Amino acid sequence: MTWSIIARDSATGAFGVAIATRFFAVGSLCPHAQSGVGALSTQALMNPHYGPQGLELLRSGVSAPEVVKRLTAPDEGREQRQLHVIDGAGRIGQHTGKQCVDWCGAVRGDGFSVAGNMLASERVIRETAKAYEGTKKTFAERLLAALEAGEAAGGDKRGKQSAALLIYSTEEYPALDLRVDDHVEPLSELRRLYDKAHERFIPFMRCGPSKARPWGVLDRALIEQEIARHKKPA
Repeated sequence: MTWSIIARDSATGAFGVAIATRFFAVGSLCPHAQSGVGALSTQALMNPHYGPQGLELLRSGVSAPEVVKRLTAPDEGREQRQLHVIDGAGRIGQHTGKQCVDWCGAVRGDGFSVAGNMLASERVIRETAKAYEGTKKTFAERLLAALEAGEAAGGDKRGKQSAALLIYSTEEYPALDLRVDDHVEPLSELRRLYDKAHERFIPFMRCGPSKARPWGVLDRALIEQEIARHKKPA
């Protein structure tokens, strides 16, 4: 019922997940990531336990392929589930159960994985991967462009409903966590939210508490200057 791309940005080390489906609130339980650790998405008859359990395994040094094995092996529903994982070294683990609904499958590239099920055709994930590799923009914009290309190739064969973009960079909290839970054009709405976030939220958070600057910028005038300086051009 879903397709997604998980990736590690080679320039910054950030991890991201972009995901879309014809189902409600895909961003609530499917995508998971942690700064410096990795990212994953649980799909098809998704298993919400895969998220926290998978990240814990990655934190302990288990490779992405081994994480997939450890999560799916004891799961009685594994043949109806889809899972892909990327770890801190960029290694990829993928699982598509034999009972997932066609079209279903996955591809991988340098630092990313695309997986989907119940899709219009294999072309959906191929075009998603192609767009990610071919887009020369920021990490978030590459992920958005990838999803948009997959949608243009047919997307979920049942239609559209929800989408999400999750990025972890250097902090324990996400650098960006955008969700469209129910919309007739979820990717268009996700893009709108991404643009809206640049008006104040993203530059504001550049002033927030961080590992390098634990209390953040407290001078409101300096915060406003940062917002004006880094606002995304119209």
